[in-house]
Amino acid sequence: MTDNTIDWSEDRGVVTLTIADPGQSVNTMNAAFAASFDVALARLAAIGDALTGVVITSGKKTFFAGGDLRDLLEVDADNAAQFTAFLESIKRQLRTLETLGVPVVAAINGSALGGGLELALACHHRIALDDPHIRIGLPEVTLGLLPGAGGVVRTVRLLGLDTALDRVLLPGTAYRPADALQLGLIDDIATDTAALRAAARAWILAHRDARQCWDDGDAVPGGRADDPSVATTLPTRAATLRARHHGAPMPAAAAILSAAVESTVVDVETALAVETRYFVQLATGQIAKNIIQGTFFDRQTVRSGASRPRGFMPPHRADSVAVLGAGMMGAGIALSAALAGITVKLKDVDCPRAERGKAYAARVLAKRVAAGKHSQAEADAILERICATDDVADLAGCDLVIEAVFEDPELKGQVFREVLDAVAPDALLASNTSTLPITGLARSVDRPADFIGLHFFSPVERMDLVEIVVGEQTSEATLAKAFDIVLQLGKTPIVVGDGRGFFTSRVILARLLEAAAMLGEGIAPASIEQASLQAGYPVGTLALLDELTLTLPHKIYGQFRDEARTTDAQFVEHPGDAVLATMIEDANRPGRSAGAGFYDYADGRRVRLWAGLNERFGPGRPGHDLSELIDRLLIAEALETARCLESGLLRSTADANVGSLLGIGFPLWTGGAAQFIAGYPGGLAAFGARSRQLAEEFGPRFTPPASLVSWPTEPVGVN
Repeated sequence: MTDNTIDWSEDRGVVTLTIADPGQSVNTMNAAFAASFDVALARLAAIGDALTGVVITSGKKTFFAGGDLRDLLEVDADNAAQFTAFLESIKRQLRTLETLGVPVVAAINGSALGGGLELALACHHRIALDDPHIRIGLPEVTLGLLPGAGGVVRTVRLLGLDTALDRVLLPGTAYRPADALQLGLIDDIATDTAALRAAARAWILAHRDARQCWDDGDAVPGGRADDPSVATTLPTRAATLRARHHGAPMPAAAAILSAAVESTVVDVETALAVETRYFVQLATGQIAKNIIQGTFFDRQTVRSGASRPRGFMPPHRADSVAVLGAGMMGAGIALSAALAGITVKLKDVDCPRAERGKAYAARVLAKRVAAGKHSQAEADAILERICATDDVADLAGCDLVIEAVFEDPELKGQVFREVLDAVAPDALLASNTSTLPITGLARSVDRPADFIGLHFFSPVERMDLVEIVVGEQTSEATLAKAFDIVLQLGKTPIVVGDGRGFFTSRVILARLLEAAAMLGEGIAPASIEQASLQAGYPVGTLALLDELTLTLPHKIYGQFRDEARTTDAQFVEHPGDAVLATMIEDANRPGRSAGAGFYDYADGRRVRLWAGLNERFGPGRPGHDLSELIDRLLIAEALETARCLESGLLRSTADANVGSLLGIGFPLWTGGAAQFIAGYPGGLAAFGARSRQLAEEFGPRFTPPASLVSWPTEPVGVN
């Protein structure tokens, strides 16, 4: 077979099937694999009594990557029957494998995630290479799916309902081999490839009568769902699951729970059919497609360098970085650089302040050591890379400068001018700013071509996104360097233009102001928060405003207003800004840091919504529709994203989706702010119609841009 994906070797009755798809960098559960597996299974059956056992392993860096996500994006109601038949054929193959009558061992020599682990679970014994880079698990829930090749059925029968749900299926955790062994997902680990092969053969020879536990009776560890002791816990479990998502449209978790529970009260074959039904429902739905597009393909597109200028090779690497400002942002940037192996000079106006920044890194590292993420020796080595200083001379030779001081153009310019003669003459010059135009800041240095914005998010060591902001004079070489440095730091870069607020600050502002406007209309504040959570945002929007402090969005919006006046640009006042002004100036409640905002606080903890909100702003709109509030929050951000794309501030919908998911908490089920538009029920016409309805009722801020008529409707970044 020219498209064969499985290599065959035989040694004294033990057959090794090595999966190595010649057409892909990883092995996937596609049509070529299915055809090759059919041939291999038929050949195994033909051997008869001469067959002693089977070893399944991989010829790739990964063991098996599971279903091909490109194929899943194409599944819809029209081809659901065909897709179901394909899925059922794969399941029949895996049942044939585990009922061959001889022991079958999975020799896991690379990551086995999703379908890869499902293949391994259809083997009687699983041995993994003890490699720290290998991951084992069923992460389908993170893509809006459930394991559809027997993963639900087999993990429940292997581990029991509670463990399978709480440790594997619902969290989608990817485990290191040692942790997977402890959990029971695998049975053994091997130190190297030779030991892996030897252990697989030895187990086969010692277990000639191996059978799956579910084929030796249909007991489920801990009990079936119809056992009284289990059944009484199920309503609580379902309620907890609903509460976790606050009513947001995240159907995968509910489908996993249903499939797992139902699978325990029927035989294996029926259980597999139940699992298939739930999987097809998810795969044909739009939500899974949104999540796959935004979190997988778009993220892959962004990290592969789609927005990086071509021709600048090899990739640039920074050796030493001068971080200017040792506050929370500067300390987080310094720690992130040290974690990436970069030497850090953390400078502030005096040594005590600089040392406080280093102390922050020490505290974070101590927590990581306690959590088992680093050894003490590793943490000590990371901290040793950070030199706290107040002496400009210590910055000599640094090839990267990241300024992280207060959002004041004069101050930022001053700290750059102080260090330019000390750092390397070709050092990349970067400002960590969330709103200040990079073109203006670049005027403070005599090398504006080397100047760029790197907008980190707080806390830096945990937040994955970095906005790379390109000024008018930023060179393509500088952009390429910055892109490479962000990847070197282990973060995800999106490239944006130099418009005020860039992308993330500008888009989130639209939601913050919309929530404030709702309050000004007399909508109950609890309803605004409930709408935020049901939309899928991680926290209520009024609570988020308090966290940011109301003065920040009020100031940013004022800057937009001032800019429009100086350029004679059209500007439409947003009613939400007046609400912020009232809270700040009249009520003296600017947010959590002041101990009072939309919420009351006690000892820094959020207690309750401020009772005075109703007195100041309502009631005004009784009987409002919660779905309308949800639409306003989502569509406000989506329309601002569309305007950023139309103006060229954003270079791609992939950058828009990844940036909105990672940077501003746009709901996961949408796949990102751009994908929300592309995947809107009824298409672009329906999205435009809904936007115009909102514009008629609430104002021109909801008028869709003309560019929506040519919005990309096909998946972006699938390559």
